[in-house]
Amino acid sequence: MAELVRLVSPIDGSVFAERAYATDSAIEVALTEAVGAQAKWWLTPIRERVAAVGRFLDALVAMNDEIVPELAHMMGRPVRYGGEKGGVIERTTHMMGIAEGALAPVMRDGPPGFKRYITHEPVGIVLVIAPWNYPYMTAINTIVPALLAGNSVLLKHASQTLLVGERLAAAFEQSGLPRGLFANLVLSHAQTATLLGSGRIDHINFTGSVDGGRRIEQAAAGTFATLGLELGGKDPAYVRADADISFAVENITDGAFYNSGQSCCGVERVYAHADVYDQVVEGIIAATKKHVVGNPLDEATTLGPMAHARFADPVREQIAEAKRGGAKTNINMRVANDVPGSPYLAPEVLTGVNHSMSVMRQESFGPVVGIMQVRDDEEAVDLMNDSPYGLTASIWTADMGAGAQIGAKIETGTVFLNRCDYLDPDLVWTGVKDTGKGAGLSEFGLIGLTRFKSYHFREHKKQGG
Repeated sequence: MAELVRLVSPIDGSVFAERAYATDSAIEVALTEAVGAQAKWWLTPIRERVAAVGRFLDALVAMNDEIVPELAHMMGRPVRYGGEKGGVIERTTHMMGIAEGALAPVMRDGPPGFKRYITHEPVGIVLVIAPWNYPYMTAINTIVPALLAGNSVLLKHASQTLLVGERLAAAFEQSGLPRGLFANLVLSHAQTATLLGSGRIDHINFTGSVDGGRRIEQAAAGTFATLGLELGGKDPAYVRADADISFAVENITDGAFYNSGQSCCGVERVYAHADVYDQVVEGIIAATKKHVVGNPLDEATTLGPMAHARFADPVREQIAEAKRGGAKTNINMRVANDVPGSPYLAPEVLTGVNHSMSVMRQESFGPVVGIMQVRDDEEAVDLMNDSPYGLTASIWTADMGAGAQIGAKIETGTVFLNRCDYLDPDLVWTGVKDTGKGAGLSEFGLIGLTRFKSYHFREHKKQGG
């Protein structure tokens, strides 16, 4: 009997779906078909590729009424938020709109009699290993630009959201995409490692943990496949004395607790200038207490369970460790089933924290945020940089010039000013330090899924008359 992967719903612990892992022969078929389909696809005019992706988007959006409750069952996102439709539409349409220009040949001026230019050719087969926390948008970040750039795509989605891969495959089938150009594979860790080391994958994109990223690199070692790795964050927010405090605390609280804190670029730590520290703390506490934790199928719920108890328990331990070190909990919300071993976890705001505590330096990826007082910009920058991660950071101030100066000193891939927890598809999505490497979205995300090819032509002239 084939080995099964079981998707356990965080709502009630029941098995929501189960699927058999792909057989070795099915993986071989997917690889063979991907090579054949890609060889023709990259010769297809970009406008036709764009049109096919547009049909895929229409088909996927048409499924949204079914997708929204599926997401609640799979990873706990409340139905009131309508799934990920808005982000998927925004990112896909933007990449469609810039594809032709971004992938156009780069012409070089030269002396008479010469023609010189650089083209962007597809890398070949792209393997996307997608996470469960934003299972559609994170997958789309690479799948769409990869196809637009002329590649074929294999998707290995997280077991917690394995139905997402099926939805994407169904939408691509409805779009008329050539057979084999996109394939969804249900793979075990061992099968994934074998595929990574096969030498038949040209680019690998992985979103997940630092440990997972290291295993990806090790499995692919020696294949020379290019890598895009987004491995998490410990994203800080800094509130200066001149900030609009009510605006800042409203947005920071949303950035900290949306999706139960399970966001790579969610706010996980806050630094507030001494002059406004008390206001910031009071505002974030008040905003956090408005949350309703419960069944994500209930329209009143604003925070559902975390995707699995194994993700919630480490957050509980971070909070307990901080309390042992002298930190104060300020929410202490009573929530049914909020006990060790349960995915239901109430939001918490910690004060009296410091950087000896893991909650201020190591990724939490859950509904907790610590707030520290700082004396000036310099101390804020030092603390923001005191983490192994560097995905995003937000600065809250009325002084855009000061924000730019501070931003230049922060070790991060994106600097926000008076906003947070948002991925702009017109800007490159990248990180530094243990957050990973590579670039997603924008024209750089497209180009990163191609290889360069130079043309250096000289006119032939006959000798003599």
